[in-house]
Amino acid sequence: MGQKPKMESFEDKLKKLEGIVQQMDKEDVPLEKAMSLYEEGVVLRTELVKMLGEAEQKIEILAKQSDGTMAAGPFEGEDEG
Repeated sequence: MGQKPKMESFEDKLKKLEGIVQQMDKEDVPLEKAMSLYEEGVVLRTELVKMLGEAEQKIEILAKQSDGTMAAGPFEGEDEG
């Protein structure tokens, strides 16, 4: 039987996206290659945003109340702006 492909970690995907950005920053990238890199970058970005959303949901689920009981609560991260 076949093995499941290993899921890439958030960090691995982020590193790939950073590599794509670096490649696209080069002035000598042919248009066709730049378009291919852009498409791959969009897919990676979408996956990273999804992973962050899932992590945020887990944090909300695991938020601990001051009396020691566990309860869902909003994630108190930094505001995007």
